[in-house]
Amino acid sequence: MIRPALAILATVSALALVGAQAALAHDHGGRNQGRGGVVFVQTNEPSGNKIDVFDRGGDGRPSLAGTYPTGGLGGVAAPGTESDHLASQGSLALTADGRTLIAVNAGSDTVTSFRVHGDRLQLRSIVSSGGQFPASVAVNDRLVYVLNSGGTGIVQGFWIRGSRLVPIAGSARSLGLANGDPPNFLTAPGQVGFTPDRHQLLVTTKASTSSIDVFQVGHDGRLSATPVVNPSATPVPFAFTFGSGRLVDGEAGTSSVTTYIVGSGGTLSDPLSASDGQAALCWILRIGNVYYVSNTGSNNLSSFTVDSSGQPTLLQAVAATTNPGPIDLATSGGYLYAETGTNGTVDEFAVNSDGTLTPIGTVTGLPPGLEGIAAS
Repeated sequence: MIRPALAILATVSALALVGAQAALAHDHGGRNQGRGGVVFVQTNEPSGNKIDVFDRGGDGRPSLAGTYPTGGLGGVAAPGTESDHLASQGSLALTADGRTLIAVNAGSDTVTSFRVHGDRLQLRSIVSSGGQFPASVAVNDRLVYVLNSGGTGIVQGFWIRGSRLVPIAGSARSLGLANGDPPNFLTAPGQVGFTPDRHQLLVTTKASTSSIDVFQVGHDGRLSATPVVNPSATPVPFAFTFGSGRLVDGEAGTSSVTTYIVGSGGTLSDPLSASDGQAALCWILRIGNVYYVSNTGSNNLSSFTVDSSGQPTLLQAVAATTNPGPIDLATSGGYLYAETGTNGTVDEFAVNSDGTLTPIGTVTGLPPGLEGIAAS
């Protein structure tokens, strides 16, 4: 249920005070004192969503610097037993300038924005997500789109103004799906994201239609009335990134990575695929020229390269083993961090020059069902 405007305003005021007090409490020694990196983890707790902030040490190991409530509730996709409670990639997003952090509150249909001050957060806004079960965020400079994965699937646009989210009137677009609220984790759309040239917005629909929908982005921030609907090359397109001038998509049905050319009109072409032979490849992260994927059904990570033609090649079927249920990935300073939703951990790896991974530790004590990670 969407909160009334006055209730949201009251929550923002109260939590801004909490954030200010937390900042003061950590100011004496919790600041990221020149170590160059911060890792943000979204707890996604149904009783109250929070962001845990970690300083990245010189050895890559995170240390807790503070915890900040989002003012909303975490969510659990149906049936509720899967490792990925939001069933998405990009539920926590950091702007390119590192100044604004955006979190989804799937259980209360709201989105929260924070101003980032090193390893401290200042709550700036809590707004309606414009739909049901917000699960993924796309950021393009000052333009933001939120994917609501419940119901028909709604993408809603916002401007960032001083780290506050301001809804764009008339920007909501439906994907025409038929999910519940909460949605089933298999059929909920997986990710929303902009193309590198910022002219198009993509949404993966997972098992709902096994398609990749492409909207055009106007100068006013609004999208084309309808998307171009492209069937994926292999079933269940989930999470994506870009590289070598192509879309690089993780497709869970056959645990494959597929690359596509994205045409100016929104049509995808020249699909090239490779499987890692594991179970449920869903999340994907590019570090340099290597693409790392989480196989949540196999409890491991795999790695791929993509050549100049766009052909993906499996580098390591098992680049690393993880705690049960690996989901979202993030990178900071030559290290890779993998959330595991079953136990509630963040597994830590050093990324070597040849693309191999070396385990360096695990953050424990986080809640099972956590989802959403970002890093600077």
